[in-house]
Amino acid sequence: MHSLIELWESVRDFIATGGSVLYIVAFVLFAMWVLIIERFWFVTRDYPVLRDKIVSEWNARTDTTSWYAHKIRDAWVSEASAKLTQRMNVINTLIAVCPMVGLLGTVTGMIAVFEIMALQGTGNPRLMAAGISMATIPTMAGMVACLSGVFVASKLEGKIKSAIHELADSLPHH
Repeated sequence: MHSLIELWESVRDFIATGGSVLYIVAFVLFAMWVLIIERFWFVTRDYPVLRDKIVSEWNARTDTTSWYAHKIRDAWVSEASAKLTQRMNVINTLIAVCPMVGLLGTVTGMIAVFEIMALQGTGNPRLMAAGISMATIPTMAGMVACLSGVFVASKLEGKIKSAIHELADSLPHH
C-alpha cells in the first residue's frame, strides 16, 4: 500500500512538472490501449469461433463451384475482414494523435517560458527551467505513447492480415 501511494505521488509530480497537457496524453493513451486490447481479444477469442462457423457453413454447402457460390464465399470473407479490421483506423488515428498532443504541451510550455522571460527577465534560469520542463516532458510522453502503440498495432495488423488470408484459404473454391 505504501509503494502504491509513492507511485501515485511520483505520477502526480510528473504531471505537475509536465503540465496539464499530460492528462490529455494519458486519456489518448488509455483509449488507444483499451481499443488495442479489445482487438487482440477479438482476434484471439471471438474470431476463431466466427471463422469455424463460416468454414463449417461453407463445407456444408453442396454448391461451392458456381458463380453464386463464389459470391457468397467472397461476401463471407469480406464480412469477416470487416469485423477483424473494425476500430483499426481509430487505433491508428490515436497513435498519430499522441505526438501532436505532446507538441501541444511543447507550445504551452514555451509560452510559459516566454511569459516568465517577459515578467522576470532572462536572469532567473530556475524559473525558465520549469517552463522548459513543461515544454519537453509532454513531447516525450506523447512520443513514448505513440511508440508503444505503433509496435503493438503493427503486430495486431499482421495477425489480422494473416487471419483474413487463412480464412480465404480455408474456403476452397473449385
